[in-house]
Amino acid sequence: MSTSETKPLVCSTCGATPDDEGRARLTWSRGTESGRTVWTCERCSREHVRAIEGKLDPSWW
Repeated sequence: MSTSETKPLVCSTCGATPDDEGRARLTWSRGTESGRTVWTCERCSREHVRAIEGKLDPSWW
């Protein structure tokens, strides 16, 4: 298990934490920024889907 899998999940956009981390690993979006793993909650993923799919820098959205 890598260190990114042992850290608690926190949304990189809004700071939310999941009630059920096992479910969140299936429903949250996982990405890589500057060589580190980042997670985006379901709500933020839906809200920013076009920017995510367009690979816009997260600082833009």
